[in-house]
Parts: sequence; structure tokens; C-alpha cells
Amino acid sequence: MLYQYPPLQSGVLLRRYQRFFADIRLDSGAEITAHCPNTGAMSGLCEIGAPVMVSASDNPKRKLAYTWEMIQVGERWIGVNTNLPNKVVKLALEQRLWPELGDYLEVRSEVKYGVDGRSRIDFLLTGDDLPIYVEVKNTTWKVGDFVRFPDTETTRGQKHLQEAMHVMPKAKAAMLYFINRDDAKKFGPGDDRDPRYGELLRQAVAAGLLVLPCRFRISPAGVEYLGLGKLEL
Repeated sequence: MLYQYPPLQSGVLLRRYQRFFADIRLDSGAEITAHCPNTGAMSGLCEIGAPVMVSASDNPKRKLAYTWEMIQVGERWIGVNTNLPNKVVKLALEQRLWPELGDYLEVRSEVKYGVDGRSRIDFLLTGDDLPIYVEVKNTTWKVGDFVRFPDTETTRGQKHLQEAMHVMPKAKAAMLYFINRDDAKKFGPGDDRDPRYGELLRQAVAAGLLVLPCRFRISPAGVEYLGLGKLEL
């Protein structure tokens, strides 16, 4: 188990609205409004009445005490908290979980980079070899046997691919797709939702971008790494 959740409370989803909010009825009967960290389309994840799990914060400065962590679709839990993948990935990087990234000595987070120097990369791995820039993308959109990214147009995601191509070949670049569900073993770009992103991803891979489609199993107990999915561009 890579990551263990704090104590969670169970309930059912009543509605999700204005991207940031989810009304939930807890098993206790109380109705709460939880923060929804995933501001994307969340395609296929907002079924009313579906079981959900939330975490509670005792921080008095928070406007919403609860955070929506996951939802159950069929028999599987799917992660909703998009703030979590970077925490999990950092733990995995410190454990040298992906030999595909090669040797590195230091893991740094949120490092400035890019054409104008104003962007931030999720992780910069440094050591005796070329530095490795690693960007993390959370994905939950399942289409047939595939999980795809993105599920909506993302100019920010397009920019990340362009900046990855900019840093190569003076450095290495990797796109790590955090597959926040365990029921798909293939990964590919969401061309139907953002054809430009798919085009840029293929260009970046041709230029040397490393793509890691990382599969995870989500449960109320925690997050378990399952291995790499199959990339099909």
C-alpha cells in the first residue's frame, strides 16, 4: 500500500455543482456540502445516489470541513481527490518505483521551468545524469477498455506537452498519467474531447517523451500501485 487514507466517512452523492461543490448525505443522515477537488468534467463519475467517501478536516479556516475523496461505480472505487496523486507519486518516486525513469538522487517538487520560466513542473529529478522533468496528470475517464486523458479541452495540458518538448534533448521529460481506477489496462489520448492534445502527445513521444500510464487501485483503506498500463497512441 503506497498511501493510507485518514479516517473516512461514507455516504451517497446527492449532487455535484459549480465544479467545486458536492452535496452528500452521510450514513448518519446528516447532509453536508463537501469540497470537490476535481474541477474537470468527471465523465461518468457523478451518478446520483452512488456511494462516496469523504474526509473531514478540523482546520477552522476551511470554508468546507469535508473533502470528497472517492466514489463507487459498480463494484470499484474511483478517486476524486485530484490533490492526492502528487502526494502518492512523490512517495513512489522516493521509493524509486519506476526504473523507466533511470537513476536520480534528488526529488524536488514544484520547480519553475518552461519557455518563459513562469511554469512549474510537478517534479524535477536530478542526479549524475540529465535532469528529468515529470508532470503528473490524473485521469478517470474510461472508454471501453481504455482510460483516456483529457476528458475535456485543456489548454494547460497542451502547454505542458509543448514545454516538455522544449526541455528535450538537454533534459529528459516524462508524462505520468495517474489512472485513478483499476478497471482498465490500456491508456490513450482523449482525441474526441481534445484532438490538439492528442496531436501534441504524439509529437512529444516522437521527440523522446517518456509516457508512464500508472494504474492504481483505490479503496477506503488506501492507494495501491498495480503497474503500468499499455500505451496505445
